[in-house]
Amino acid sequence: MCGNNMSVPLLDEAATVSGSEKETAAVIFLHGLGDNGDGWASALSNFQLPYVKIICPHAPSIPVTLNMGALMPAWFDLKGLSPQTAEDEAGIKKAAESIRAIIEHEAKNGIPPHRIILGGFSQGGALSLYTALTSQLQVAGVVALSCWLPLHKTFTGASGGIKNIPILQCHGECDPMVPREFGELTSRLIKTVVNPGMVHFKCFANLSHSSCPQEMDEVKKFIEQYLPRI
Repeated sequence: MCGNNMSVPLLDEAATVSGSEKETAAVIFLHGLGDNGDGWASALSNFQLPYVKIICPHAPSIPVTLNMGALMPAWFDLKGLSPQTAEDEAGIKKAAESIRAIIEHEAKNGIPPHRIILGGFSQGGALSLYTALTSQLQVAGVVALSCWLPLHKTFTGASGGIKNIPILQCHGECDPMVPREFGELTSRLIKTVVNPGMVHFKCFANLSHSSCPQEMDEVKKFIEQYLPRI
């Protein structure tokens, strides 16, 4: 990776797949709780466009309340899985700043925010949604898999360009960890701050808290549509 990463700690060890030609766009994808970026970097590289860089950072290991306080890779603390559970507001906002720092770093190195798709799975998808919808840096789009919107009780969204940001939400019909209903509620809320025609919510039968080839086909089409060659 070009440029100095010293001020962007998440880039130091991120799983990064370079394009095969001059990079004019990027996909930043955030893994779920307890995972790392390697598997998602590999999955996304299966349909990588030659001018697109893939960046899958690894979350730091922190104590997670949901895991009895044990250390595990997490973007922020999770206290429970219910929409009524108290949230780690400070941790969520700090994590969003870290992701914005990656976007700003890429912009300084020639890939502007409007050529970056931000995405993630589960907790990573939640952080991607929150970061994109509360930032003045308008990205090209958001891929939100099996997730929810953090701090939804006080969410008002950012002003300006996010009104027309394209969002692809995908969810498994049989998800026992983040039920489909959470995804549907998130979609309804997002449509109050974003042009409803830009928000697409897709469900997949017999899919639990994971991904599937059909879902990845939707991700591929989304990336191709919103990161065209220039």
